Amino acid sequence: MACLQTFTKSFSGWVILCCCCCFPLLLTSPLPLKGPGLASTAHHACSLRKINFQQPYIRNRTYTLAKMARVSDHDTDNRLIGQQLYVNVRENNRCYLMKRIAEIIVKDVLLTTAKDQYPYMEEVAQFLASLTSELSRCKFSGHREHIEKNLEEMKSKMKQLGENGKTKAIGELDLLFDYMENACTDAPRKGGNKKKN
Repeated sequence: MACLQTFTKSFSGWVILCCCCCFPLLLTSPLPLKGPGLASTAHHACSLRKINFQQPYIRNRTYTLAKMARVSDHDTDNRLIGQQLYVNVRENNRCYLMKRIAEIIVKDVLLTTAKDQYPYMEEVAQFLASLTSELSRCKFSGHREHIEKNLEEMKSKMKQLGENGKTKAIGELDLLFDYMENACTDAPRKGGNKKKN
């Protein structure tokens, strides 16, 4: 009986020691991600909920804003948002690319002096900013040269067009909306391909 009591006391002592010392270490130590788990985490970081794009209010605001800006865009030869952005870009990097484009358009177009030219600019800018914020952990995988090259070509074209470059970017917000939906949600619409070059 004395032997059993000693064993019970020492066993409970070990349990307490493990609970107090080892368990917190398990909780705080980062476990390495590898194999398929890493890929699914990366994919999840580069995806948006379909419901983001199913709100009629913001879809209508975005499309209306784009339509109004297109009236002032007399350049029909150039396109900023189109299939040319995807040249040599792997499909799993397209959401990352669209996130970067949305960031550029919000920062360099929608939040500049152009924001006073059209209604709904602030609402659409906030919507796009909320999407890029949701995608903040979305990173490219593999090589990024083609992504950067395509982004630079788009920015360069927008800059060459001067003020009309901003107008064109606003006029293509509906395309940006569709392309982001296609690239970043699991159930893409066909809308992102409706206006090809």
